Amino acid sequence: MEKFFKLKEHGTNIRTECFAGLTTFFGMAYIIFANPNILSQSGMDFTAVMLATCLAAALGCFLTAFLANVPFAQAPGMGLNAFFAFTVCGAMGYSWEQALAIVFISGLIFLAIMISPLRGGIINAIPPALKKALGAGMGIYMALIGLKNGQIIAVNGNAFDLAFAAGNKTALVAILGIVVVTILLVYKVKGAIFISVIATTLIGIPFGVTTVPSTLTFKGLSLAPTFGKVFTEGFQGLLSLGVLPLVTAILTFTIVDMFDTVGTLIGTAGNAGMLDEDGNLPHGDKALIADAIATSAGAVLGTSTVTTFLVSAVGIKEGGRTGLTSAVVGLLFLVALLFAPVAQMVPSAAIAPVLFIVGVMMMKSVVEIDWNDFEVAIPSFVTIVMMPFADSIADGIGLGFIIYAIIKLVRGKGKEVPWLVYLISALFILLYVLSLF
Repeated sequence: MEKFFKLKEHGTNIRTECFAGLTTFFGMAYIIFANPNILSQSGMDFTAVMLATCLAAALGCFLTAFLANVPFAQAPGMGLNAFFAFTVCGAMGYSWEQALAIVFISGLIFLAIMISPLRGGIINAIPPALKKALGAGMGIYMALIGLKNGQIIAVNGNAFDLAFAAGNKTALVAILGIVVVTILLVYKVKGAIFISVIATTLIGIPFGVTTVPSTLTFKGLSLAPTFGKVFTEGFQGLLSLGVLPLVTAILTFTIVDMFDTVGTLIGTAGNAGMLDEDGNLPHGDKALIADAIATSAGAVLGTSTVTTFLVSAVGIKEGGRTGLTSAVVGLLFLVALLFAPVAQMVPSAAIAPVLFIVGVMMMKSVVEIDWNDFEVAIPSFVTIVMMPFADSIADGIGLGFIIYAIIKLVRGKGKEVPWLVYLISALFILLYVLSLF
């Protein structure tokens, strides 16, 4: 294990990596139930999707561990599952089998890009200032998700309001969780984030926020209703609704998955000091390949796009530095198939404080941006604010790239911009234009 993952070289050990993996898993275990809840609204079988979710997550984590040896975890992503169910299957009118075929195609396109000469250029094309902005933007985005999931704030029309009240037990537990994790961090307690998850889960029991399962096994799972449907039924009539809707759906899945993953890898690794002297993540291109393969494989199993989870930052904060962290997460997803109710015990109120605190930690990168230079300050600011405001990491990246390229062109410095930045900007512009029709 030491020889394969090079633990000493990365300044870590088995205990730290396993602890980091546990922490990351509990930060993303909600997807085991959230994903089938959403996808089942498109007509898919709940239990089959739950099984596919765990298997696809495990596969993605193992690929990341053994191909790239980086501590990032994968699973079907929130946001894209909603796009799958409510836009592709709902508004556009595709069947869920056809939607799986679209996801499968998007994964292949992603993979083709990653094994082409563009393989390393995707990450290298991000200007240094925007790389710093990614981390800060994702920090605010994570904090916002935590506050919403913990019911501390709520969406009221176009505004966010403080929503907690004396009778809101979820919000009360989440606030107590923030207090707990803050105290642990102030006193520099090892494993503070993981301990806070367990402590907040226990605190939630007397409040009725944490549900204690009556059994430790989850029986009756079958993958048959979704497995392989992408081939037997997914490609049938795929062009029946026209070429433009199909291209729009494929581009959306591909671009959002690719840049959500790029943003997560660069922003999180940058805050953890894992980037090299050129500002790149070693083996980051292989992590992208793992993501692409897992997306297509997940479609075959019966789930929406698999992506690299932002909550990987939690495990990295606990010291995870190698693929062993990812492998542990993958194993836990397999274990979750047998003990799903245990993972279900961890309430959103216990995860909300983690997301909030990690958001605080990720803000430190903003001090490295030259705010006196508006050529980089403006696109950096756009990147940071659009992630939470647009509820999309990909949109933050896309708009930041577009603004950066435009400013450089107007200033007569177009040659300073890598050609790939122009290509990525053009793809996002095309995506936005297609969304108008």
